[in-house]
Formats: sequence, structure tokens, C-alpha cells
Amino acid sequence: MYSEEQLYSIALRECNLIGDINFYKLVRIFGSAKEAWEHAKKEYRKADGIGRKTVSDIGNITYLEFAESELKFCENNAIQIRLRHLNELPRLLNECDDAPAILYQKGNFDDGLKTLSLVGTRNISPYGKQFIHDFFEETQSNKYISISGLALGVDKEVHEQSLQYSIPTTAVLAHGFHMLYPAKNKKLSEKIIENNGALFTEFNSSRKPDRENFIQRNRIVAGISPATIVVETAFGGGSISTATFANNYNREVFALPGKITDKYSQGCNQLIFHNKARAISTLKDLTDSLDFNKPLEKIEELFPRSEENIQLSENQTVVYNSIINHPQITLDDLAQKISLPSHKILPVILELELLGKVKSYSGRQFTAI
Repeated sequence: MYSEEQLYSIALRECNLIGDINFYKLVRIFGSAKEAWEHAKKEYRKADGIGRKTVSDIGNITYLEFAESELKFCENNAIQIRLRHLNELPRLLNECDDAPAILYQKGNFDDGLKTLSLVGTRNISPYGKQFIHDFFEETQSNKYISISGLALGVDKEVHEQSLQYSIPTTAVLAHGFHMLYPAKNKKLSEKIIENNGALFTEFNSSRKPDRENFIQRNRIVAGISPATIVVETAFGGGSISTATFANNYNREVFALPGKITDKYSQGCNQLIFHNKARAISTLKDLTDSLDFNKPLEKIEELFPRSEENIQLSENQTVVYNSIINHPQITLDDLAQKISLPSHKILPVILELELLGKVKSYSGRQFTAI
């Protein structure tokens, strides 16, 4: 059922320092995950930017044994394995520089349908709930797949309303398929699959829903669709990262504006203020902009990027300059270089992402744009 290439892909991706970008670089140079597994340790100089330390874990039998057990787990649980280097990812996601090397799937996903990502706070208000209900009621005659993250609040409402109106829906998880988080949504996840939908995750069965996984997961939610709608979010909420990823991928972002006194509208209002999202004025304007009946085009043709001159604060400048000088620097290395604890750097990086100055990759790596 499963291939040798899937086996070696899982083993290679499990190695320390082999993130999605390095994985993709290695398989392009060596031709396959198996060839990279067998030759990259000795011939790493073939790949630009790959050093001896990066490949030091490759060939470790422990990872191959883990990959064997992972394939058995997938077989026992009806899990499909999609490999990026074989062009098996959803086509829009495959365009992203930091797309996952491996994507695990349960259920059905029709890559011929348009997709639309809808995200927001776990603390959904009646205002946000009404908007989601009205949106799905308005678009029920259109053929598309809704995408969200199966969290409580906005995500849950998106998936439930999709099912209510017979719109296929896909949930992107922040952990492996050995569990379902939050447990309250287990029945909902089963209904999604029963109703011709899918669950996706880039995480294998050893991965728990650690906090950083949710930000990493958000890039898939953003990358898989040509447009993302932010329903409600506080300033600095997880949905801000989804919107930032979408901006970095040249995708369209829409945000539902709200009162400036409402905590969970402040993030949406800020996205709009910084021209990182288009304000939703009416449902008709929104659906006209989404244009469900228009065939999919290349993303760069749909949403050309615009350059802005942005004045950075002192802290933003220090962090930004360090990232410029050290492309794909990790959070730990960044903290060491500028002598600041990581918990103080993260909010600054989030601000820089929101301003379109910095891009995040898996493994808490950052590159200036």
C-alpha cells in the first residue's frame, strides 16, 4: 500500500535540522528521499547552504525504524501520505516555499474545487457567529471547500455551518492523527470525514499539540487557499499569523471589522488599518470579490504584491536587521545574537510579519522579505 519513497521521506524528515526547506532542497539535488538518505551525508556539498552539521543525523537507523512504524500506523488508520516533491500536495499549497514535505490526510479532498480559509478566535461572539451563518447561507449554491483549524470558537462554527449547508470542509490539525485536540471536536471531525471532507496534518503520530505547532499549522490554512477570511481575533491572536502567512503567499485576506472597544475585533481592525486585509462591508461585496465561478489562476496574477515604505520602531529595527544578516535564523540563535529572551522577541517578530517585513518557516526560522 505504501511506497519505499514514503518510508525514506518520513525517516529523512524526522532527522534533526532537516526541516521542510532543507528536505525539499535535498530531494531535488539527489532525486529522491531514498537517494538523499543514502548519499547526502557524504555528498552534502552538492547542496548549497547545507553543511555537515545539517546532515549529521541522516542514516540513523532509529529514524528508519520510526518510519516503518509510522507506515503501519497510517495503514491501520486509513491515512494517506502526500509528498511535496512528488507534487502530491494540494496545488496551491505546493506553490508555497515552506510547504510541508509530508502531508497526512484522512478523508476526501477534491483538488479541483476552489478553497476558502476562514479563521478566528476561540472566543467567538454572537456577531462573529451570525456572520459565519449568513456567509454560508449566502454561498450555499457555490461549489467550494471551506478550510479551518478545528479549534473551538470560529473554526468549529465554520466546520459546523459547512456541514449544515452541505459544503465540503477540511480541517488542518496541529498534531498527529493518534489523537484529536480539542477532544470536544472529535465527533465533529468524524462528521467532516463522513460528509466527503478531509483532515490534514503535517505532523506524524509522535507529535502532540504543542503551542508552536499551531502557528506552524496556520501556514497550511493560509497556503491551501487563494483567500482567507479573518472573522474575529484579538491583537496578536493566532489568526494574525494566518493572515500574515496569506499575505506572504500573495493571497487575498478579508477581515470582518468591528467596534474598537471589542477585544476580538481589534486584530481584524488592525489588519485593515495596515492594509493587510480588505474590510468586509457587505456579504454581496465579499462574495463578488471571491468570485467563486471564476477559474483558478496563478496566485501572482491574481494578487500582485505592492511595496510599502514602513518606518520601524527601535526594537523592530534591531530584530529585522539581525534577520537580514542571518537568513533563516532560528529563534534561539536570534535571542543569543541580540541578547534578548525569546518571549520578548516573538511579539516583535509578529509585528514584523504583520508589516510584511519578515517571513516565518517551520522550526521557528525567520527570513527577511
